[in-house]
Amino acid sequence: MFRSAAPATIGWFRVLGAVIVLAPLSRRSWRAWPARDYLVAGLFGAITAAMNLSFYVAISHLPLGNGVAIEFIGPITVAAATTRTRRNAVALTCAVAGVALLSGTEIDHDAVGLGFILLAAALWAGYIVVGARVARQSRGTAGLALGLAVGLAVTAPWGLPGFERVVGHPAVLLGALGVGVMSSAIPYGIDQVVLRRIPLGRFALLQALLPVVATVMGVVVLGQGLSTTAAVGIVAVVAGVATRDRS
Repeated sequence: MFRSAAPATIGWFRVLGAVIVLAPLSRRSWRAWPARDYLVAGLFGAITAAMNLSFYVAISHLPLGNGVAIEFIGPITVAAATTRTRRNAVALTCAVAGVALLSGTEIDHDAVGLGFILLAAALWAGYIVVGARVARQSRGTAGLALGLAVGLAVTAPWGLPGFERVVGHPAVLLGALGVGVMSSAIPYGIDQVVLRRIPLGRFALLQALLPVVATVMGVVVLGQGLSTTAAVGIVAVVAGVATRDRS
């Protein structure tokens, strides 16, 4: 889809796809919330939408696995801030080492890609912390749906340029909206359920599995190759996730 429209535009349509699915299921639940809950949901949505747009711009410059691995700096920061036991410290160390191996070195000369992926990393940390607060409101996907609607409006100045290139190509439009369902509506909805049930640090560390999945998808779908170093990194990440205690 990046061949048909700007990555930020595709990222914006991703958010739109999620809103189209989630809003009709949740709009009746948006009434009579405390004002603070609206603000938290709106902040969460703005962070999430900006994270999506930043990530798409970044991976238009970087290999998929490398980009997600560097973006994991955000969850690492959250996991490190909530690490309390020696076992968890060991788990975090394994995950960090694995992600470092997955990140690779070929992005050294791409300042645009690196800048946007670091921005996405910071926003990912915000997604976890603020998303946990939205999850604790215990309103199902209503907070997520409202937040993404706000995020859609906030990121419109960056996402709408090139709008006609997507709308004018039905295959691209359906693809972008479909990505919104598969990559935002469903997984972010699952995240809301999980964040109500497990500690923040454990959730953040589990995010280390995402660079592994991205690397595998880059190999299988995009033909981006898998080095021995990356394979060792995958093993280290899985070991870290398996090591962390379940409390």
